[in-house]
Amino acid sequence: MPELSHRFEQTRFSPFWAETVADKPVLPVLSESIDCDLAIIGAGFTGLWSALKARERHPDARIVVLEARHLADAASGRNGGFCAPSISHGVGNALNRWPDEAEKLVRLGRENLDAMEADIATYGIDAEFERTGKLNVARTAWEADGLGVMQSGYANFGIETAILTPSELASHLESPRYPTGLFEANYAYVNPAKLVHGLAQACLSRGVAIFQDSRVTGLQDMGEILSLATDGGEVLARQVVMATNADVPLLSHLRRAIIPVYDYTIMSEPLTDTQLQEIGWQGRHGIADSGNQFHYSRKTADNRILWGGYDAIYHYGSRRDPDLLHRNETYAGLEATFLDTFPSLKDVRFSHAWGGIIDTSARLTFFTGTAYGGRLTYAMGFTGQGVTASRFAALSMLDHLKDLRTERTELRMTQSQPVAFPPEPLRSLGIRWAQADLAREDRTGHRSLMLCAMDKIGIGFGS
Repeated sequence: MPELSHRFEQTRFSPFWAETVADKPVLPVLSESIDCDLAIIGAGFTGLWSALKARERHPDARIVVLEARHLADAASGRNGGFCAPSISHGVGNALNRWPDEAEKLVRLGRENLDAMEADIATYGIDAEFERTGKLNVARTAWEADGLGVMQSGYANFGIETAILTPSELASHLESPRYPTGLFEANYAYVNPAKLVHGLAQACLSRGVAIFQDSRVTGLQDMGEILSLATDGGEVLARQVVMATNADVPLLSHLRRAIIPVYDYTIMSEPLTDTQLQEIGWQGRHGIADSGNQFHYSRKTADNRILWGGYDAIYHYGSRRDPDLLHRNETYAGLEATFLDTFPSLKDVRFSHAWGGIIDTSARLTFFTGTAYGGRLTYAMGFTGQGVTASRFAALSMLDHLKDLRTERTELRMTQSQPVAFPPEPLRSLGIRWAQADLAREDRTGHRSLMLCAMDKIGIGFGS
């Protein structure tokens, strides 16, 4: 493993967000057999939104949440907190995969972000929610052309964006790396750990039971009841929501529907006003570049810069080992692009660095479904866009449990299952081939025949 530079000498190799949560509830470990109306496997965004929305619908139901780790230890506490107004991994993905329902997908995505903001306010959750917009930047002429296509596509759905003049771009970001930018105002951000803990507290205060260190190790159909076994206890549930994100799915037929992809982040120490002026980053907007291997960046409440992305690392056999959450090669690569983007910040050090797992589906969006005669429902495959889409997925799963026909359940996106990833070694070979072609497109602007073929049959690879 390569050594890191002096900028990492005092780095804490753990998520920054966890350190911002002052009051963490002491949650019990399941150590007995209990019964409930609804059991939820997973206390990340998807599971907690499911619990809270189930409580709204069923005030007297017995609801139990089982979390394998501690709150915000997994993907929901390790992401960048980007809140997209989309449930379909963006407008372009909706148009490419479901053109006949793209207008509906775009509308539902915008409505979902509005409703999420309203829920956060209603429940008094201090998630540092801010709707401050996103700057999309381009390095090359073909990426700049892509921003123009993006603007035209957005305009077809009434989404306002602006290609920035050089002086306007300089007031959003002044960097030699990115000469072109497009700003979209309707984009938001949260502190993900605070959102997890806020959702959990809202659930606890309304009588939802949450158990930590209570990984579900077995699932058994007992007729009208589903039995969920943990190392220390058992839950007998009439209905089950499976919200396990990138963990190995309990249902074996879903294990090739997603792959675990590792994404990494570095974070600067807090910047001064002078330093921020030097890089032209005056607002609270986030930033994402336009490559296939893209970077994303945003400010924290105390003006650190989060800098993540680019590498999307898949390990042979869909490994999920804890030591894979750190990767010095990627930290060093992120440092290099950080300094290339912000040359005036060459003396800044990095306070934190960490990795997380993305539950990647071959179509880049989540999907839902049911099992055990409709008594269990699941959602997975968020592909790095789950902060907001998880709320929509939770509502979709609750609709499924009641066998309701709603806009959510009638979507082709949620009804259909993604193409399964092939078994090894074809899986690793295919992913490496796709990644090499995506990197070549970033360098040349030309999309390979293989990527074009994948586009036609609705297969993609990303994070």
